[in-house]
Amino acid sequence: MRMPTRRLAAVAATAAAVPAFVALSAAPALAAPAFQMPFPCGQTWSGQTRSDHSPANAVDFNRDGDDGDAVTAAASGTVARVENLGTESYGLWIEIDHGGGWRTRYAHLSGEFVSVGQGVAAGQQIGTLGTSGKSSGPHLHFEERSNGSAVKISFNGAQVLYWGSGNYTSGNGCAGAPGTVHTGGISLTVRTGPHTTDGSLGTVPNGGTVFITCYKRGSSVAGTYGTSDIWDKVGSGYVADSYLYTGSDQPVAPAC
Repeated sequence: MRMPTRRLAAVAATAAAVPAFVALSAAPALAAPAFQMPFPCGQTWSGQTRSDHSPANAVDFNRDGDDGDAVTAAASGTVARVENLGTESYGLWIEIDHGGGWRTRYAHLSGEFVSVGQGVAAGQQIGTLGTSGKSSGPHLHFEERSNGSAVKISFNGAQVLYWGSGNYTSGNGCAGAPGTVHTGGISLTVRTGPHTTDGSLGTVPNGGTVFITCYKRGSSVAGTYGTSDIWDKVGSGYVADSYLYTGSDQPVAPAC
């Protein structure tokens, strides 16, 4: 869960009145974020590149039974576009702005979990894989873009195979998304499952940090950040999401 914040920025500029010719050099391109595969930790996918793809530097991802699988943010950023073109082109697609001119696109989705302007964390589920748009079957069309152009894709600094097919294992979110316990004083119980009646495995103190690897829905719990039936998996147990500050009103990890 998150609490709203506001940021204000002001920029001032001055110009000399004396006529002059000034040569300005272009600002250097910012380094790419540490992009990860757009799938949950540990999943292995086949990625295909081909020179006649549009755009050529995009990758199509597949694996057996992938229709409806979780699609996750390749890096943290802000959702810039959520579009639905129906049976044309990308179909349902999402674009995330990572700053410095870098964006990622996720196309042919069957569902979206985010909205424009929303901040997302690396590894956070943003949608589900599908076959919307001009697609011959379920797959994820993925792009990394720099200053408006699709570039060759790298994960963890290693470029994927151009041209052909390769198998890739996701390291996205393997450490888990961080959350901070805010209970108002008491410790938060870690349970064996996503229900208030499940057994206790221990507790996390108020102010403590946990790392969320996935979530399940279970008992509805009224907590510091409202009422929610989401339970986050931390280690081998589950804690009520309504007591965690994660920076997002949506799950920050894929469904378990």
